[in-house]
Amino acid sequence: MDRRRFLRSLAATGAAAGTTALAGCAGVLGDDTTVLDPPEQTRGDPVHPIHGEEMPAFTVPDPLTGDDISVADYEGERAVLWTSFYTSCPDGVCPALILRLRRVQEVAAEEGYGDEAALLAQTFDPERDTAPVLREYANQRGVDLDAGNWHFLRPESYEAGVELMDDNFGLKIQKTNGEQYANLEYAFPHYGLILLVNKQGIVERAYPRGPATETERIVDDFRRVVTA
Repeated sequence: MDRRRFLRSLAATGAAAGTTALAGCAGVLGDDTTVLDPPEQTRGDPVHPIHGEEMPAFTVPDPLTGDDISVADYEGERAVLWTSFYTSCPDGVCPALILRLRRVQEVAAEEGYGDEAALLAQTFDPERDTAPVLREYANQRGVDLDAGNWHFLRPESYEAGVELMDDNFGLKIQKTNGEQYANLEYAFPHYGLILLVNKQGIVERAYPRGPATETERIVDDFRRVVTA
């Protein structure tokens, strides 16, 4: 059963039983669990989480802090902005994703809600994205690692990352030949997905075309969710 059918069947089961899904489990909850209204347009039937669904529960190490990071740990305390990337990205897609998270981090600091924000950037290239590489990348991209609200997530192995992305987001990660790019042995097809998750662990917005989404729109959505 694919993920979307599973979510629907789980929601139907919960409704029949007169219960809701437990926090941290995949499920579909009512509109009163979100701050933002449903988006005016939907893009077919995506496999990734969308408005009103719970963020999948998973734990990934942050090699820079030595902590294991779980979105569920932020429930009740922080809103989350999540994306996936790799530092060797040759065509600007991943830097555009990181730019949007970094801008949210900057505004959160300026407006005084940095402690209510969590910015999670998950690499799907752990073989090359080691702790030193991620730290240097943060410096290059202007990320404030000292703010305490940014985490680079690095799966233990490429295989673990592939499984995590497929199981939780329906995104297929596969290496492709990188010979067309200078000095790249392999590259990846791009997924420009950004997810905004509220303090209850519910997805408020999925931006499937994150690099093409106006940065200030994401900033404004995040602000509204945090300050509601």
